[in-house]
Amino acid sequence: MSDFSKYPASLRDVLEAFAESPADRNSMLIDYSDRFTGVPESIARRPYPVVSRVPHCESDSYVFVETLDGGRRLNFHIAVENPFGVSARALSAILESTINGLPSEEIAAMPIDDIVPTLFGPNVSMGKGQGLMGIASMIKALAQRYAQPR
Repeated sequence: MSDFSKYPASLRDVLEAFAESPADRNSMLIDYSDRFTGVPESIARRPYPVVSRVPHCESDSYVFVETLDGGRRLNFHIAVENPFGVSARALSAILESTINGLPSEEIAAMPIDDIVPTLFGPNVSMGKGQGLMGIASMIKALAQRYAQPR
């Protein structure tokens, strides 16, 4: 089992649940996908700006950051334009429900390498894996912008 100690507590709990129950992975992912809410119009409206588009994501996903407390805390909102993008919607719902509201430094410092293999298993396709890692990478990069000294 991977060491999830460097992840924020809520995300760590989800990763540990997936790692401990690989046989339940598909049903857990579908459950999270059903919880996906998308991006509120107060944050962004279609057509979404290209600068927010996740590179390599087959589900045509976009990541937006909302600052709280002057940028010290962040909320992320993710749009998944592919109606069949169950994996992207599941990952988005997991990340939004576990890291939103955390300090930018905590999000910026979290590792991302274990997220996709733990949630989706070792046999996730290269294309899908790249897109899902792209979502996590974009979130981390945005958080790093706000975590920089001012």
